Amino acid sequence: MEKNIAKASCGTMESSDAYMELEPIAGPTQIALQSVVEHQFGDSIRALAADMLQQAGLEHVRLNIVDRGALECTLRARLEVLIERAEAAAEKEAAHA
Repeated sequence: MEKNIAKASCGTMESSDAYMELEPIAGPTQIALQSVVEHQFGDSIRALAADMLQQAGLEHVRLNIVDRGALECTLRARLEVLIERAEAAAEKEAAHA
């Protein structure tokens, strides 16, 4: 069963951090990445994000990542918080509907 989410964001644009946005879309999942280390780690960052979205049961979402050299543990933590925020925002919207 696909999870319901609403648009959410987390993170900062500080060095060694990442800013992320997640929102539902009608089509297939899209992962957009801007990174200061994209040529070295871009494929790894995209794979990490895709794996975490899949493990969370999220499909039909757009994930925008602006990475400023964050370590993998930071990326994982940011994405985990982002997913929790997106799910909480959807629950809040449903409660007010």
